Amino acid sequence: MKQLIIPFFLLPATVAGQSIMSHGAIEIPFASAGHVIELTIENASSIPQSSITVNAAALPAWLTLEPREYALGALPGRTGKTALFMFAVEKAAPVNTDHTLTFTVNGSSGQTWSKGVTIRIAPPASFELFQNYPNPFNPTTSIAYQLPLESRVRLVIYDLLGKEVSTLVDGHRSAGYHQVEWDASDASSGLYVCHIMATGHDGRETVRNRMMMLVR
Repeated sequence: MKQLIIPFFLLPATVAGQSIMSHGAIEIPFASAGHVIELTIENASSIPQSSITVNAAALPAWLTLEPREYALGALPGRTGKTALFMFAVEKAAPVNTDHTLTFTVNGSSGQTWSKGVTIRIAPPASFELFQNYPNPFNPTTSIAYQLPLESRVRLVIYDLLGKEVSTLVDGHRSAGYHQVEWDASDASSGLYVCHIMATGHDGRETVRNRMMMLVR
């Protein structure tokens, strides 16, 4: 797995008070795992800290981070220690948007310092229509697709005779991962074709098809 190291240097002038610092956005690959946030906590004063903890707060639902709390232990004056957090990004993460992950450093005497690490999720590299799930299904199924750029999307269900059964998407969609549900309560058992066409700003059209089976 690819690893991304994000250094974090916390340099308080004294052990009292609060310091908040941030960097520019760091781009993270779409739907990826195996990344590392590396936080180097340095006690820039001469006063030792008997217990230092680092906590991750207010994480988005589409990001998995382990651990949520890291215990650094004692931190003598003029020294530093490093906390490592592993994280993964799910497909549902919004792309091309800045998201700030907040880490709080808690000192042994009640002091608190905060750090915002800003990340930006890159869009997927390619267009894709995923196989519906479940399949076979009765009577509902989920259909997911991903777009490398904002596009006009038309997603239609056809029967094997080419008759349009249902239009699930017909409009502009942002880059990233999307999911829709098809309720086939009014359809008969059999095979159906999920057809998607995405048209980018340059007029280029991309088409994909998936077979789906409805079983009563």
